[in-house]
Amino acid sequence: MTAVPCDNLQCTKDHTDAFLDWMRGKGKGLIIIHDYPDPDSLASAMALRHLLTMKLNRDSVIAFSGMISRSENIAMVRELEIFLTPLEVVNIDDYSMVCMLDTQPGTGNNSLPPDVKVDLVIDHHPIRESSRECRWVDIREEYGASATILYEYLVAQNVSIGTKLATALFYAIKSETQDLGREAGRADRNAYLHLFPLTNKKLLYEITQPRLPQTHFRTMHLALMNTLIFDNLLVIKMGKIGTPEVVAEMADYLMRLEGVDVVMSMGRYHGVLILSMRTTRHDLNAGELMKKLVVGQGTAGGHGMTAGGKIDPVSPSPATFHRLEDSLTQQLLDDMGISHSTARALINDR
Repeated sequence: MTAVPCDNLQCTKDHTDAFLDWMRGKGKGLIIIHDYPDPDSLASAMALRHLLTMKLNRDSVIAFSGMISRSENIAMVRELEIFLTPLEVVNIDDYSMVCMLDTQPGTGNNSLPPDVKVDLVIDHHPIRESSRECRWVDIREEYGASATILYEYLVAQNVSIGTKLATALFYAIKSETQDLGREAGRADRNAYLHLFPLTNKKLLYEITQPRLPQTHFRTMHLALMNTLIFDNLLVIKMGKIGTPEVVAEMADYLMRLEGVDVVMSMGRYHGVLILSMRTTRHDLNAGELMKKLVVGQGTAGGHGMTAGGKIDPVSPSPATFHRLEDSLTQQLLDDMGISHSTARALINDR
């Protein structure tokens, strides 16, 4: 493993020079992003593909599993013309190098077969042991977005950044760090401020203010009606959901409620329990809290303020599923030391 805790432009230049030289003699590249990709993974893949095209004159395929269903993400892919391929139709043997962005081998949030060797890993989440087996690794936990790392790659390699790519990278950092308010560091602020003048403001508006289907508001209504508050903790029990992304979307939305500093959202999608956690407390680590919550049952990962997880499979029985929701809620209450708290509904319809 060649690991790089880069904190300056020269370090980034040396690292990118090294892996580009190694790739120069290789064939077509495959770029893997996590399932149900978010703006950070989409923009990062777009940037790496551009870097490889400009420096090696070689095309790469961006592959993912699941779907893109959140309206903002659909608009991003459409407006910025991000070309994606379902991983299920990719013959991995056709590619001589495999890159993984905004995710890592064995995390549970990507569908790359476990026996496939990954050559390059770029991420801003805590390093996994499986990543240490990869040839080139650049994991910067102090960064708020993987897109910031890719922006620095382009700058270090003196690669031009066109309007659509600038818009993608800017929106990714904006989305991932909540406009620099969540887990953003100096590098993220620098990238954000330098990219903004290069963005297409009309495209940015189309992405951030998309038209929403009626089902979006139905889902929000059901989520709000099934939200409980325990002291400073808010728990959203969404039940059966149409898309996995809505779990994180609702956690972000309800994190704004007065008096709440921890939110856990959960919903069942095709036999899998999807979980999302948000916090504004600096004495809690959402990633560690989520891992403890699903240990022995599923997979999880995250940072200090954001985390996600899943339990797969879960019982199709509604009664069994509700017991699992209640069990996870009680465990979280115990872990936070507020098991004495009495639940109150966010919305009382009486």
